[in-house]
Amino acid sequence: MDLYSIKDPSFLNDMNNEELEVLAAEIRQFLINKLSVTGGHLGANLGVVELTLALHKHFDSPNDKFIFDVGHQSYIHKILTGRTDRFETLRQYKGMCGFPKMSESEHDVWETGHSSTSLSAAMGMAIARDLKKETHAIVPIIGDGALTGGMALEALNHIGHEKKNLTVILNDNEMSIANNVGALHNALGRMRSAGKYHRVKDELEWLMKKIPAVGGKLAQTAERVKDSMKYFMVPGMLFEEFGFTYFGPVDGHDFHALQENLQYAKKTNGPVLVHVITQKGKGYLPAESDVKDKWHGVGPYKIESGKKITSANTAPAWSQVVSDTLQQKARTDERIVAITPAMILGSKLDKFQEEFPERLFDVGIAEQHAVTLSAGMATQGMKPFLAIYSTFLQRAYDQLVHDVTRQNLNVAFGIDRSGLVGADGETHQGVFDIAFLRHLPNMVVMMPKDENECQHMVHTAIEYDDGPIAVRFPRGNGLGVKMDETLTTIPIGTWEVLREGTDAAILTFGTTIDLAMKASEDLGNMGLSVRVINARFIKPLDENMLHALMAANMPILTVEEAVLQGGFGSAVLEFAEEHDYREQDIKRIGIPDRFIEHGKVEQLWEEIGLTKEAIVHKMQQMLPSKQQRA
Repeated sequence: MDLYSIKDPSFLNDMNNEELEVLAAEIRQFLINKLSVTGGHLGANLGVVELTLALHKHFDSPNDKFIFDVGHQSYIHKILTGRTDRFETLRQYKGMCGFPKMSESEHDVWETGHSSTSLSAAMGMAIARDLKKETHAIVPIIGDGALTGGMALEALNHIGHEKKNLTVILNDNEMSIANNVGALHNALGRMRSAGKYHRVKDELEWLMKKIPAVGGKLAQTAERVKDSMKYFMVPGMLFEEFGFTYFGPVDGHDFHALQENLQYAKKTNGPVLVHVITQKGKGYLPAESDVKDKWHGVGPYKIESGKKITSANTAPAWSQVVSDTLQQKARTDERIVAITPAMILGSKLDKFQEEFPERLFDVGIAEQHAVTLSAGMATQGMKPFLAIYSTFLQRAYDQLVHDVTRQNLNVAFGIDRSGLVGADGETHQGVFDIAFLRHLPNMVVMMPKDENECQHMVHTAIEYDDGPIAVRFPRGNGLGVKMDETLTTIPIGTWEVLREGTDAAILTFGTTIDLAMKASEDLGNMGLSVRVINARFIKPLDENMLHALMAANMPILTVEEAVLQGGFGSAVLEFAEEHDYREQDIKRIGIPDRFIEHGKVEQLWEEIGLTKEAIVHKMQQMLPSKQQRA
């Protein structure tokens, strides 16, 4: 079939199972070919080809609402809703988003990039549907990893109580971004091995009632026996106790089984959960055999061998530097423990786990629990280090406030993916953490200029005993600088001058230091002497250095790869106001007040004006008289 000719899913209504199997194979090959060039979430999508086809065949999108939890498994959905011709631009600047996007299609009814939100959204849509006296189906598709998130369990509880008509699809591939953990994961494992269970009450009662004289009583008795026996025989009772009718487990690659169970689900009143077993990476051997799930999200690769096409950058990943330093410290300090919310591999903690298996705690997709768990450890004299992505930490804001900073506990945070992350787009851009951490009492926030300073910051964070402290660092690889053999503590709240200058000062940190250095060099060629300061402590500020700059009335430009509202530049402005530097000239460059979509980081920098040229231009505006004399 010509996938480019697909405009909407209605053509599936006329296809039989054999034709669907051919289409599934064509879609898999298409994805393998296209993602070898663009990269993307290959494993998750290869695993849900048949499931997505079956859903679109048996439901009527966009009248019926599909809500993809996380959303990185929506590529087949995009193909079936007329977006095949956009796959050349997948996750590229101004191209097709790697997640559901309302502006792309009426079939995308919910946008998501983080897990465990689909059930709450579905319940909200179901309530609205019923109040409006409409009858369409609402179908959230949630993975077994996402189901461990607290928000998903809260939604399950509410859905079961309200008894709204919902068809929940549990896509169970035994793996999210890493191997799933926890009691719920183990319960699902027992369900997988228990075999098929169908509870089709209406059909059973109809058959029994056909028996003369005793049929009605027999149906009642059988129902009571069935309800009691299934406690012993059916692990699906976990969901039945939540108020759901449970169907499964179902082979997610068998169109006949999918069709049968979806038809049962559509005939059942109240909330239904269809437990579908899928294989992540199905149809592509390198992804199928990937036990560590390195094919979850990939860059370009060679189709024949599965070998990744990588850049020549041999510098270590920032997350590897953090993990290696933590591992080094743990050898001499038994108090150190590492915590991660389902990100052992993403945070490069696998070697730490191998050496200290009893001191690595993967709590699953449960960021709130991870933060408060760390706080609890800290009360008992442990040194917890929570490795977490910037945008995932957003999900635990209340725990940061109530459980960590309020109690001033010694929890260290390694905040990965801080700043713009590129292809994953607006749900993953780590640009808000400074704003939501900086205003919290007792919190220390720092960011290194290179991987050598990064290892010293991790050491500093572990040695710090006066409350919570965070090291934020970007995605990707470091700069390839020489690493010191001995770890040293950086005095809290101290900056360093990287380039001297007398006319003005640029205050920046982390990824934007290189921009500032190059801008200062260009300005120097124009006769302007501009100092560059590594403002590595975002909180607390280096007050001694700020007083010196402002007492000399030196113009200050702050540059940050983070939101301007409430960011580092705002802190410098607040300092000037607090200390009555009324004439101080302070300007800021950073992320504007909008969400930044996907694309290469350099392209995004250009779009928002976070460039060397923008720094030069801003500084020229701040120093007009100096420039004229030059």
